Amino acid sequence: MHADRLPPGGAPPCVAVLMTCHNRRDKTLAAISSVHAQTGLPARTRCTVHLVDAGSSDGTADEVRAAFPGTDVVTVGGGVHWGTGTGIAATRADPAAHVLWLNDDVVLDPGALAVLLRTAAPLDRPAVVVGATRSGDGTRTTYSGYRLVRARLRPPTLERMEPDARHARPCDTCNGNAVLVTAPARRLLGDLDPAFPHRMGDHDYGLRARQAGIPLLLAPGHVGICDDNSGAITGTSVEPGLDARTALRRLASVREQPPTPWWRYCRRHLGLWAPLVFCSPYVKIILRSTARRPVTLPRPRHGSLHADP
Repeated sequence: MHADRLPPGGAPPCVAVLMTCHNRRDKTLAAISSVHAQTGLPARTRCTVHLVDAGSSDGTADEVRAAFPGTDVVTVGGGVHWGTGTGIAATRADPAAHVLWLNDDVVLDPGALAVLLRTAAPLDRPAVVVGATRSGDGTRTTYSGYRLVRARLRPPTLERMEPDARHARPCDTCNGNAVLVTAPARRLLGDLDPAFPHRMGDHDYGLRARQAGIPLLLAPGHVGICDDNSGAITGTSVEPGLDARTALRRLASVREQPPTPWWRYCRRHLGLWAPLVFCSPYVKIILRSTARRPVTLPRPRHGSLHADP
């Protein structure tokens, strides 16, 4: 990593990159390589990578150790998902470090981390900075920050935001694909709530940050490439032809809408709308499966208050 300049009055940053992976060896290697290729960082910036390998059978852990010997790699069971894995990685990082949540399928642009740090400056204040990502073909934003939209006669919804090319924009919550949390914000909020093993933990964290008065900022431009995987339907609850029981079992799995964390999220953030919003996805999937109509997997960019990092 190249180091160029230090903001006036600032101390050399220490950034801990938190990652979770499972059987995506080439993507994981590319993501870590992009971390090591960062440029424009403040002088003497120290960056550590903490990777939780969730039972990969494709040799990911060994390949990472060989290619990047300085990476802190820990192997856990295959039942560990993004939220839990990121939490494990956080416990292995310096508690005084700023942290960067990074999905293992994100390839950062060379100056991405410098942009996130500049947006968070001064780094001695609590802040959460969201990095938007674009599709591999560069045509659209795939993951980003969200604006919370409230209406009088319907539940609040989330509207995905487009980054401004030059300026940071305030937002209400985020996808967790590339997010910088400053050390002061960690001291106030902690890390991700372990009640959310996979989905919803990123949105929950962003909303709690805003409620605590911590600035949540969408960084200028895009910080890297991460293709949107939400359109895949094979193996999900909305795969055509499923009976209602199978569809409901898939929906209630940890990868989609498990009831316990989903209720915690609804109760925490949706007020009087919580019971209605909680029941909605389960009722809809039963009705859809009973009708046996092909459906498209809902994209979390709009509508329901959750997202898959």
